[in-house]
Amino acid sequence: MKIIDVICSAGRTGFYFDDQRAIKKGAGHDGFTYVGEPVTEGFTQIRQAGESISVLLVLEDGQVAHGDCAAVQYSGAGGRDPLFLAADFIPVIEKEIAPKLIGREITGFRALAEEIDSMIRENGQRLHTAIRYGVTQALLDAAAKAKKVTMAEIIREEYDTCVEFKRVPIFTQSGDDRYDNVDKMIIKGADVLPHALINHVETKLGKNGEILLDYVKWLRERIMKLRTSESYMPVLHIDVYGTIGLAFDNDTEKMANYLGELEKAAAPLQLRIEGPMDVENREGQCAALKALRLALKEKGINVQLVADEWCNTWEDIKMFVDEGAADMIQIKTPDLGGVNNIAESILYCKKHGVGAYCGGTCNETDRSAQVCTNIAIACGADQCLAKPGMGVDEGYMIVNNEMNRVLALINARAKRA
Repeated sequence: MKIIDVICSAGRTGFYFDDQRAIKKGAGHDGFTYVGEPVTEGFTQIRQAGESISVLLVLEDGQVAHGDCAAVQYSGAGGRDPLFLAADFIPVIEKEIAPKLIGREITGFRALAEEIDSMIRENGQRLHTAIRYGVTQALLDAAAKAKKVTMAEIIREEYDTCVEFKRVPIFTQSGDDRYDNVDKMIIKGADVLPHALINHVETKLGKNGEILLDYVKWLRERIMKLRTSESYMPVLHIDVYGTIGLAFDNDTEKMANYLGELEKAAAPLQLRIEGPMDVENREGQCAALKALRLALKEKGINVQLVADEWCNTWEDIKMFVDEGAADMIQIKTPDLGGVNNIAESILYCKKHGVGAYCGGTCNETDRSAQVCTNIAIACGADQCLAKPGMGVDEGYMIVNNEMNRVLALINARAKRA
């Protein structure tokens, strides 16, 4: 099965690009926007519309394989590639990638994906992670269409994962609407919730952590009140964007004691804290997380730490896993570039007993969410992000329904066989 054409289409994502540095410096809200000047290079506003590029591979039998290039909400921060704007990067795909793909025979996914993912441009640089992300999604879809199977089956076969195809726990995120959106999550039975977007000390965490502590207490009570079955015990997973470190001066002892308070407030629900601190460099972040994790173990505090900031690429993930820096790694899917790296990362985490969170960003598309869901199923991820967007319903629907479709197709084929 050959690729006979490559077509690009500019699109919107399910959320926005936000200048994280400006927000951390105290940018105020004005309705849904932020007030003030952007800080990160490339931004013209602190919040601006997210952009994507659909990459359409036309196959010789008329089928069209599809992937979406997209970048994270906080582009340009935490060691990531710069802001991804469609007008800047469509010409790159058309001039540098399309000629390499047109006429190529699709005999599988992995080898061709690795070729594109490792491609060096004439300027000596790698392709933007968003481009590698979207093009390899399309290549995975093409391989599935060529063999007339699901993308999950391609990944399981080519990476020899040997996993049982089954549902992966779905993690929903609330955005700033961290109260009403929790009700939606409980009603829909989300396995992991609520993210909560705790990205500012004074207004969301509290100078001594008191705002988040009260929120965790409310969260526990709300789940117990609204759940329809006593067996519903979702994991509480809260992203604090380094604010605990800011509030407690990155003092490991103080941070550990505070997490102990949060654990008591959440009980009997399991609590995970993502990004407790951000020390602005990879090695420092890895060391700080590891120190905090050891302190929690010494104190008998069962709060799981999730690595996010500065743990972006396959190489970063391997380092954080090897150092024992976290209980779970957020595999921030657009930051890895080629989706082949998602599979490698999940499998590496699983091999070393570290939780594998097939994550990403609210600032993706329905297509990238579907592709990531297939990979999560095929590699046995520990949880999968409901994306894109922050409205809960849409992201949960996309991931949940794709998961169910894939499993239904695979099970039906097995019965016929």
